[in-house]
Amino acid sequence: MEPLPLPSHIHYELLLQLLERQSLFSVNHYSEERRQIDELIMTLRKALSQQKRLEQACQMKGIPVEYRWSLNQPMESPATVRDREAS
Repeated sequence: MEPLPLPSHIHYELLLQLLERQSLFSVNHYSEERRQIDELIMTLRKALSQQKRLEQACQMKGIPVEYRWSLNQPMESPATVRDREAS
């Protein structure tokens, strides 16, 4: 079975830290931009939480997960995965 490609958790963490440590401090406290940044932070937290639930479901079903760091990361062919699993 081929691994399910998912973003590495660090992608979420990097975005959250940038928004929480820098973006929030660059706008007025009670501005529309502040509200939108807060909303974006909540959305990212929900996305990370949803991904973790998906990972747990995959683990329970024996579906492997492969964390991706970029879109440029080469995807393995099914034959390569089978060869590696056979060894």
